[in-house]
Amino acid sequence: MPSRYMTLDDFLARALDGAHDEAGAYRLRSVIGEIALAVRAIAAMIERVMLDGSAGAGAQALARQLMMGLCERSACIAGYSAAQTNSTWATTATARKGYLLAFEALDGAAQIAENGVAGSIFSVREAASESTDKDAREAAWRRGGDALRAAAHALYGPSTLLVLTLGRGTHGFTLDRASGTFVLTHHAMRVPEGGVELAIDGAREHAWEPPVLRYVRECRAGSVGEREHDFSLRFGGCAVADLHRILVRGGVSIVPREPREAQGASGLNLVHMAQPLAWLIEQAGGAASTGRERVLDLRPGALDERTGMVLGTTREVARLERYYGEYERGVDRPFDSPLFNERSLFRPEACA
Repeated sequence: MPSRYMTLDDFLARALDGAHDEAGAYRLRSVIGEIALAVRAIAAMIERVMLDGSAGAGAQALARQLMMGLCERSACIAGYSAAQTNSTWATTATARKGYLLAFEALDGAAQIAENGVAGSIFSVREAASESTDKDAREAAWRRGGDALRAAAHALYGPSTLLVLTLGRGTHGFTLDRASGTFVLTHHAMRVPEGGVELAIDGAREHAWEPPVLRYVRECRAGSVGEREHDFSLRFGGCAVADLHRILVRGGVSIVPREPREAQGASGLNLVHMAQPLAWLIEQAGGAASTGRERVLDLRPGALDERTGMVLGTTREVARLERYYGEYERGVDRPFDSPLFNERSLFRPEACA
């Protein structure tokens, strides 16, 4: 196993050796290095806004501006897209040969005002074409998970963590504030199969699809129900924090897509959040699904496309997928009749 004191730079040098041509490895290493610089700067910015009282939406705007400025200065980023914005493309020929970076600059920004945990999400994919044609370049964003070359999330809490995958495992690096370097502290992370934690926003229960409702009610029933053991239910308002807890403790996180709000803001942004989080969890031995299909098999039709997602241990994700299948086949729907009820000859109101 690598030394516990291996830095991110050392790790990238080993991991990319022979995996790409020399120029491609240099560009990818540079992009990841720039992500690490941005994470360090965002962590420092969060500390400053706590002192001057501008935490929350102000911090989110500052983080986005910081990331966009970094992308515009980079010689290795061909184009970038921040969540809730359009994509921007490099103008120099050198940068057009680089990578595309999609990011959510500060997930859970509202938690900062409460001294809570926030995070950032990044995905790196190849620029499929050096063409200056707008349609051809935008098509590079609308590819499935096979186009990803790196994915990462940063967690800002008691320590600053950068969790990264290059497609060969998921690895965690902790920021050493004294030296400003990221040090490998979580080598080859694996999702514990025995986790019994569930993260979901219970305030939106009225809009959940029936398979999600069925799954959550079984978990709530605990040891006296069908699952025969107690679950810990949590929701922190930060997708990064929920994912990281699963990486460390196991369990499942559900972000439902609400059918009644098909044009609304439910679910996660596919390009900026769902795809990189799905790759991180899969590379740690977990799974990520919409309930109907694997998240990394989805091909976004637009940069702002959103999807529901369940990510966690393979066993729990498979169970929820089974519930979706049973629901769509109609085998789990309760008997309903205008005259008769399941447990009585007549409906209760008819006997009143």
